[in-house]
Amino acid sequence: MGNDEEGTLARLKAVRKALVDPTIAGHRGRIVKTTGDGMLVEFASAVDAVRCAVEVQGGMAEQNTPVPQGQRIEFRIGIHVGDIIIDDNDIFGDGVNVAARVENACEPGGVCVSGNAFEQIRGKTNFAFDDLGEKKLKNIERPVRLYAVRSATSAATTTTATISTTPSDNSKFLPLPDKPSIAVLPFQNMSGDPEQEYFADGMVEDIITALSRFKALFVIARNSSFTYKGNAVDIKQAGRELGVRYVLEGSVRKAGGKLRITGQLIEAATGAHLWADRFDGPLDDIFELQDKVTSSVVGAIAPRLEKAEMDRSQRKPTESLDAIDLYYRAIQSFRRSTRQGTEDALRLAREVISLDPNFSAAYGLTLECLVKQTVSGWKTIEEAAAEGKQYALRALEVGADDAYALARAAFFFGNSLKDGGTANVIAEQAIAVNPNLSEAWRTRGWMSSYVGQHEPAIEQFNYAMRLNPLDPHTFQVECGLAFANFFLRRFEIALSWATKSLARQNSYGPGLRAAMACYAMLDRIADAQMMLARLRETGDDLTISRFKVRMPYQRREDYDLLIEAFRLAGVPE
Repeated sequence: MGNDEEGTLARLKAVRKALVDPTIAGHRGRIVKTTGDGMLVEFASAVDAVRCAVEVQGGMAEQNTPVPQGQRIEFRIGIHVGDIIIDDNDIFGDGVNVAARVENACEPGGVCVSGNAFEQIRGKTNFAFDDLGEKKLKNIERPVRLYAVRSATSAATTTTATISTTPSDNSKFLPLPDKPSIAVLPFQNMSGDPEQEYFADGMVEDIITALSRFKALFVIARNSSFTYKGNAVDIKQAGRELGVRYVLEGSVRKAGGKLRITGQLIEAATGAHLWADRFDGPLDDIFELQDKVTSSVVGAIAPRLEKAEMDRSQRKPTESLDAIDLYYRAIQSFRRSTRQGTEDALRLAREVISLDPNFSAAYGLTLECLVKQTVSGWKTIEEAAAEGKQYALRALEVGADDAYALARAAFFFGNSLKDGGTANVIAEQAIAVNPNLSEAWRTRGWMSSYVGQHEPAIEQFNYAMRLNPLDPHTFQVECGLAFANFFLRRFEIALSWATKSLARQNSYGPGLRAAMACYAMLDRIADAQMMLARLRETGDDLTISRFKVRMPYQRREDYDLLIEAFRLAGVPE
């Protein structure tokens, strides 16, 4: 209870009398017993328990506001549903033991529930929960999945609940932002060469700057990250102190005439490694190496963060989803690359916009869905243009500093509105905002190809793949390379890229059309007709006349070459 045990005990009694005991009674709870500064409470239902717990924590937060930090009473509340043994007025058993361990795992001021309790609560309250994953609890044989009530201090307690009143240093821990958050810690200099210290620090600063250009990320500033320099860092502790979900750490080692840089992306709460890689380079051009490592690291970890957030959103109960969760679910649906998946993604993206009209990335995703529907033959270009123009203009308005939203708007202008000039300007703006965003370079490649600049398009597509070699959208880049080489009449090279694209996504309409055109120009008509049959299976009722309406390529010779190939493949007029 700290230095002033008598004072703390008096305050605890006052809190119980004024807040805790009446709240428990109001939610049909029964105080089984008290244990020093703890309490065991039994409830008729888990819903009553969590409502009581949140109400208690909300009341405590209000009471603690004027109290100096060292004198505050902060409760931990753990909730579990399980079997108990009743002995007169006391209760025992595994249910009680698990509840006590859940309480131990809880943050001061917070409410944690076990998986069993969560299943009884989900869908029956308005509270949001964060999935903390499975935890190994002391003296409990099997791991227990835990959920934390989000913002427990803003609004009750358990089949069993224990309360701790020990003041904690956890008050300095920051809440997580409402979007993916990351801190880049100073890289360790393992070489013993002071010169490499400056290199390592400069590289970390470059990575922080590059990541900061991703509007979808919350990136901790250099001054905060560098407070950990020279210290042994507990990643979980650093994540909580900085208020981030992810931490990037690494090292620099000099060996002979080379430098080796390693990096690891870690989920702070669990310590799980999401990505790790190493980079080697000569010392003779240290700045080129620094640029290479920065672009490679940023290009690799940005999609890892996105994937981790998508996985996290899938674990959350539907009733707890907010705009950012819905957005990542929409991306997950879109990446199924099916007709239904695209429709689901479009619906979810619109829900995000209704929840947050300034969510620029949601406008970008909406436009990407509409383009996907037109290039796949699932929606006419007139329908997409009419529906999407308002979203495109809004994306430019609220997403002037969001490279992803700009890139998707550029693609929509070039593909659906057939305004190549505007599309190229917007694509360049996206690259200026974030030169490390592979989507921006991918879009720039398509826009260049649309206006007949196929050699620059090939360079831009290749750079997009260099930035993000494991991009789930790589099949789109490979398809772009197929078309660019096709229009340069390099049909064998074009076919190899189309084949790679289809190996990743075998129902991708543009990839099937690229392969069909290549086979036709190589006089492999049977193979071309096979591609046409596969295209039909995707729901694309391709005809020459329909494709002329939606065809985005603006150079006459490109237009004529593609139509010639389609006719050779047997596409009807």
